[in-house]
Amino acid sequence: MNSYRDMCNNEINKLYNKCEELMNYHVILKMKDGSMLDGIIEDMDGDNVIVLVGEDIVDNNCEKQKNKRQHGFPSRYRMYRRRPIPLVSLIGLSLLAYPYIAPPYPYPY
Repeated sequence: MNSYRDMCNNEINKLYNKCEELMNYHVILKMKDGSMLDGIIEDMDGDNVIVLVGEDIVDNNCEKQKNKRQHGFPSRYRMYRRRPIPLVSLIGLSLLAYPYIAPPYPYPY
């Protein structure tokens, strides 16, 4: 029984260290229930990881806006909210890879 508890504590310690390493980075969190969540790790407090999770917001009140270039299309923006995620519910996390690659320097003429 103690070896199972030690193994669980070892896994949680590895995840805790990985979360500390990726603090303030945009990461993908993989949960035990199979869901995935992307966000920015903001803080750690004992058993929880505080993550800024992005939510897409659609504003349908275009008549009130003075920007006439959109021609009635709804405005979209992204808002981030803090969410505590228990370390026990995490399987793993990885750095979010962005699809663009910076060109080499110096630029060719």
